[in-house]
Amino acid sequence: MARKTSHIIRFFAVSTMAPVALLALGALFGGVFALAGFLYMTALAYSLDQLVNLARDPDDPEAEFPDANALSVVLALAHFALLPLGVWALSNGQLAFWERLLVFFGMGLFFGQVSNSNAHELVHRSDRTLRRLGTWVYITLLFGHHATAHVRVHHRYAASATDPNSAPFGMSYYRFLPRAWLGSFKAGLREENAMRARAGSTDLHPYALYIGGAIACLILAFLIGGVTGVIKYVLLAGYASAQLMLSDYVQHYGLRRREISEGKFEPVGPAHSWNSPQWFTSFLMLNAPRHSDHHAHPMKPYVALELTEEMPQLPRSLPAMATLALIPPLWRRVMDKRVERLLAAQQMDGTVGR
Repeated sequence: MARKTSHIIRFFAVSTMAPVALLALGALFGGVFALAGFLYMTALAYSLDQLVNLARDPDDPEAEFPDANALSVVLALAHFALLPLGVWALSNGQLAFWERLLVFFGMGLFFGQVSNSNAHELVHRSDRTLRRLGTWVYITLLFGHHATAHVRVHHRYAASATDPNSAPFGMSYYRFLPRAWLGSFKAGLREENAMRARAGSTDLHPYALYIGGAIACLILAFLIGGVTGVIKYVLLAGYASAQLMLSDYVQHYGLRRREISEGKFEPVGPAHSWNSPQWFTSFLMLNAPRHSDHHAHPMKPYVALELTEEMPQLPRSLPAMATLALIPPLWRRVMDKRVERLLAAQQMDGTVGR
């Protein structure tokens, strides 16, 4: 078992750490390295998904995976190094325009797909240090409130109208984006305030950390690249956060839980999230596309997340479907009929939400 687990972790490590070196070299030297980092995060990931249909699951899904935590820590530290390096490369004028463009999109895709997935994994860990590490990844992306909103709001209300990060049927991503950002900020703040009031807490408010940390990061960006550095940093962080919300949009689009009583819903089940089985992007995103199992077992390590036949499947990988969601008519043409078939089947079973 230990040997197989180590083998699996190796796949995650190679998939997620390879772009770190390419992106760093691209930021420093541009040229072919900038192109290689961009291609790794786009064309290569898509192509490998199409070449091999492979699923690698551990024998015991509930086992502990210390190597998985170690990889998450390394990825977080790599994020903290790459982000200021990216701001420097984009603001110092050393690279040509086309090189800066590739560095921006390559790093932005890494922060949006790998760093976000890793931070998501960390904020679900039981270890306080790991949770704080994940929270700081979100803070550096100017999205610190997600550490609260995801755990206390999204996991409680996913696939319901109460969750701002669950897109209703027919809503485009462009309408969903501001709704999700502002809605999750407000909902997370309400949950934190209510929890602190119940506990009588006088500790530092998490939102003070989220906002104060973001201000400190903006100051650092200014020290690295002046006003240009701040602008490039905000653009990088915004691009990464937009991808996180795009992932939420795709993974819950149109799905609804049955409301048992006012404000209370049936337990989250396999049918309340969209999943994708493509192996390479699953490794790259730390199994984030295995979303139904994550909602059913939020504390389960990413290595152990599974797919079953009863879980709704996207027709393509999560990054590919996220790209499609940027074109609403095409997205609705592909996805609306799938949502309707799924809801019709649930209605026949008497399990459809209202």
